[in-house]
Amino acid sequence: MIVVATADFEVYHGVVGELRDRGVDFTTIEPGEELPDETSVVVTAADESHEPAGVEVVRADPETPRAAVDEVVSLLRGNGGKLVVGIDPGDRPGIAVLSGEMVVAAFQVPADQVAEAVHEEVTDAVDPLVRIGDGARLLGARIIDDLGDVTVELVDETGTTPHLGTGTRGMGDVLAAVNIARIEGEEIESREIDPTAGELKRIKERSREQSETNRAIGEALARRVADGQLTIEEALAKHRDGDDE
Repeated sequence: MIVVATADFEVYHGVVGELRDRGVDFTTIEPGEELPDETSVVVTAADESHEPAGVEVVRADPETPRAAVDEVVSLLRGNGGKLVVGIDPGDRPGIAVLSGEMVVAAFQVPADQVAEAVHEEVTDAVDPLVRIGDGARLLGARIIDDLGDVTVELVDETGTTPHLGTGTRGMGDVLAAVNIARIEGEEIESREIDPTAGELKRIKERSREQSETNRAIGEALARRVADGQLTIEEALAKHRDGDDE
């Protein structure tokens, strides 16, 4: 059983809210009260000296109650709590955060917000690991560069997107990210990509779609977009100014 024992109102409110959102059974007591016989984990505030014997103790920060609940769930599952983040790259990448085998968070954000979302999840984690699928090569390479000093593995994402039944539209990228997080990959620090003719063509087509005058950028600018040197908007601005290099 999970027992929340804290005099800190913010910790109490945050942790209890997270536990209720997840449908996890728990009880609450005042610090110092006798623990129920079936207690396995006690949650208390980081600055409280409450140290019950014979049970696991998780100390929660009022700013990050979800992290404490993630740790609690991990302890109950007995999975060691290794934090792994899976990313299915694309225009709207799916992100899944696993603690051991349990999915503790999932997101779908624009590609330029992936690194920020991942960093928020791995802050304070011990030896976190990010696994990213090898599809959407150009966007994936850019995400890897943006992740900085986090350990990253490149995963063969073949077959990671499941069949989606009725009512599951839009879930494919997130579910693929869960599967990617569970597959061992090759550790990399960066990914050098020489864009194919097809990838450059798609960038040009996207620039035409975004252009107010229905004009596409040239190959030189498309390559700079592919390399992450420019956004399509920046490339279009250069094109309008007559700078096609």
